[in-house]
Amino acid sequence: MAQHAGHVEVICGSMFSGKTEELIRRVRRACIARRNVQVFTPKIDTRYGTNRVASHNGLDFEAIPVDHALEILDHVKPDTSVVAIDEVQFFDEQIVTVAERLADKGMRVILAGLDMDFRGEPFGPMPALLCRADEVQKLHAICMVCGEEATRTQRLVNGEPANYDDPIILVGAAEAYEARCRAHHIVPGRQI
Repeated sequence: MAQHAGHVEVICGSMFSGKTEELIRRVRRACIARRNVQVFTPKIDTRYGTNRVASHNGLDFEAIPVDHALEILDHVKPDTSVVAIDEVQFFDEQIVTVAERLADKGMRVILAGLDMDFRGEPFGPMPALLCRADEVQKLHAICMVCGEEATRTQRLVNGEPANYDDPIILVGAAEAYEARCRAHHIVPGRQI
């Protein structure tokens, strides 16, 4: 098989915008094209099991769970041509180095993650990944308050917006989060 030029693709957006669904769609198309694919996920995200990436609508794909970004390099097989990484916002800053190193070796690297945390601020390594990506796709959800396009993730605690000082990382789904538009995204305690 001919060596292809590597590149980095980032799929981002709020929760419930279809990021993982799009990552799985791209992975399945790569499999149809007979590419050797490996998918990775952070061990911290166990919502759908420990060795799968799964979308909220039920699509899933086998994945290798890892604790730290650099572990991915230890697991990539020599014949792999496509590496997909879900929930990339949970990885340390080394994920940027990993993505670039794999792309420099000629691999297609597909990354999916939240671009902003529940506060509406850049999430972890996402700003650096977005800057270095060859392709970026920002997806939108539907605001649970007004039905307009949602670009934010609203964390809820007992049905109320979480405070700014609450921990950044809280793995959850519809029980703890909603998609919201800018106008309906509320973060008590945020200093503007």
